[in-house]
Amino acid sequence: MFNTKNRTDMQQSTNNGATLISAGTTLKGDISSSSDLRIDGTVIGNINSSAKIIIGSNGVVEGDIIGAQADIVGKVSGNIRAKDLLQLKGESVVTGNLYAGKLQIEPSATFNGQCHMGANIVEMNNNEQQVAAR
Repeated sequence: MFNTKNRTDMQQSTNNGATLISAGTTLKGDISSSSDLRIDGTVIGNINSSAKIIIGSNGVVEGDIIGAQADIVGKVSGNIRAKDLLQLKGESVVTGNLYAGKLQIEPSATFNGQCHMGANIVEMNNNEQQVAAR
């Protein structure tokens, strides 16, 4: 009577949820996901997602980040590859190279490294990584 959703609606809505690594959590190892990720804790390893990756203000990543989109507010030591939009927001600190289709950097963000822009640059570098992994 009060709940108009059926089981299939509920299953579909939970499959698209974001994964959260909360503050106070340290994860050592690589992460691979097909859904959105939000990191508010510490990740020591590479992050690979076909969706959006958000590094919160308390988030720390020591490794490379690959995703469709990325919003960085915390600290990243490693290369970042975003197929679409990469945003460096707030007091973010990034040490590493950036590969992005589009890039937005706020004045309060800090970035040390090289920047490569354009969708073809991101695709080319992803192909190079796959060849190197073989």
